[in-house]
Amino acid sequence: MKYSYLGNTTEKISKIGLGTMMWGDQVPEEEAILQMHLALEHGINLWDTAEMYTIPAKKETQGNTERIIGNFFEKNPTARKNVFLATKVCGRGARSIPWIRDGQHFLDEKNIRSAVEGSLKRLKTDAIDLYQIHWPDRGVPIFGKRVGDYHFEEQGIPIEETLSILTSLVREGKIRYIGVSNETPWGMMEWIMLSKQKGYEQIVSIQNAYNLLTRQFEGGLSEIALREKCGLMAYSPLAMGVLSGKYLGQKAPKNSRMILFPEYGSRYRTYGAEQAIQEYVKIAHYYGLDPVQMALAFLSTKPFMTSILVGATSQEQLLKNIKSLDVRLSPEVISAIEETYMRFPDPCA
Repeated sequence: MKYSYLGNTTEKISKIGLGTMMWGDQVPEEEAILQMHLALEHGINLWDTAEMYTIPAKKETQGNTERIIGNFFEKNPTARKNVFLATKVCGRGARSIPWIRDGQHFLDEKNIRSAVEGSLKRLKTDAIDLYQIHWPDRGVPIFGKRVGDYHFEEQGIPIEETLSILTSLVREGKIRYIGVSNETPWGMMEWIMLSKQKGYEQIVSIQNAYNLLTRQFEGGLSEIALREKCGLMAYSPLAMGVLSGKYLGQKAPKNSRMILFPEYGSRYRTYGAEQAIQEYVKIAHYYGLDPVQMALAFLSTKPFMTSILVGATSQEQLLKNIKSLDVRLSPEVISAIEETYMRFPDPCA
């Protein structure tokens, strides 16, 4: 396993992180346990979850993923010290989840403290290593949405108020570090500047979607990540699996996400995506590469990358993802990828 530093801290984080959002629904607990053992065997120390998981979000499965991880720690008490545990709290801006705190999941003190205590209980741990804002409390265009889909006058809880609460939780020892997710360049700079100007804890990471079909992070956020030492934890690095090529030609393997949850992941079924995926798969095959490993290896070349969060439905998939770290892309492969990107820029942004 390869590692990188978390922000400006001395924490070493595995370059491949264990994504867990499907555990407790599509992925049963038995399989999740096997994946956790495999992750530990291969040195994956970053495990990422959230209070709202499993995905797709449902009342009857909410919290399942954290509970599965907590059960694992309870049965494997020495494992916790080898895991850098990350979870998230829901904001209000992007969506309403009425079964989480009666839909009043604001990023104020009452809600954040309730969320932290709930996650600590389910995870069966004394502290959360990285506590992330799952999405902003204010109205912003994220999850593949465009500017016109949100009302920017909906400000939500001010970032400074949320940051003050999180700082208190760090100093109380309930969380160790703060991160953001699905954040914009403006939002990221607000978090950073408030910390610098007023002495709050600094954010050490940003978790946004980043893959061959969605490279918007490079446009503005990448410079902030590099200059402010607040690197990317990339989620959806395979664009919900479509970059494997298994959905080309409107095909879908039995029990795949697109079959089980057809309403989910529409951002990766946009106009132009099929053509772009065909080209990336063609590049991989021409150079004797696996499309999955090529897609992940390309992300590994980026200097702003802290970790790539992979979500697998089987140990075999997880192992293939891990082995992508051994793949070295030639200049010819990278050139072919960039040429394709120029023809099909961000079809799933």
